[in-house]
Amino acid sequence: MMSLKSKALEKFSRCESGATAVEYALLMGLMALALIGALNATGSGTQDKWDGVSDDVGDAMNAV
Repeated sequence: MMSLKSKALEKFSRCESGATAVEYALLMGLMALALIGALNATGSGTQDKWDGVSDDVGDAMNAV
């Protein structure tokens, strides 16, 4: 006869919902890193473009 403790331990070892949650957490972490990397890469180029626009507008205002 199995004790209550061993039945609970067996049930816990068969449960896969915790593993699924960990897998989803890892996937979300990887997606967040990819998003941060993409925004960082495009952010530098975008900043350079807006700096150029700002300089052009400043030059146009000074020429008036």
